[in-house]
Amino acid sequence: MTDPTETINIENVVASTGIGQELDLQSVAMDLEGADYDPEQFPGLVYRTQNPKSAALIFRSGKIVCTGAKSTDDVHESLNIVFDKLRDLKIQVEDDPEITVQNIVTSADLGKSLNLNAIAIGLGLENIEYEPEQFPGLVYRLDEPKVVALLFGSGKLVITGGKKPQDAKDAVEVITERLSELGLLG
Repeated sequence: MTDPTETINIENVVASTGIGQELDLQSVAMDLEGADYDPEQFPGLVYRTQNPKSAALIFRSGKIVCTGAKSTDDVHESLNIVFDKLRDLKIQVEDDPEITVQNIVTSADLGKSLNLNAIAIGLGLENIEYEPEQFPGLVYRLDEPKVVALLFGSGKLVITGGKKPQDAKDAVEVITERLSELGLLG
């Protein structure tokens, strides 16, 4: 059997930063080629980078959220592109603004079909939400690492809430171990 930790794939990294000053988004939108700004639809300006691919959501407060990156390195690279673009517009941005990873969303595959009813009973109700009429996955809140895992009958997992890539690996190991102990990994 393939080690489920080897199937982990980062789907999205969300990080935040700020440039410590208010921005006139209307004027930034006019000067920043490729920027999307429609305050009727969304309060922030959206600037997409192509390589690496991500979207920076730039707010009037100077706060910036980067989403859509596939690694923490890509987040840093994307935000550095955004910082440089802002500097090109004569907006003061310090040399190395702090970037905080807020959420890493990963997927993985346990390689076996899962009986979600048995898992819901086996794992106990404290950390589980499972209402198949509402949502086809079982929601499992782990304390260590502090993440939320969605388990599907296909054996696929989505892990969200991680702050570093290692959190997903640790979560998959915990889930695999718990399901094996309960005899639910076939």
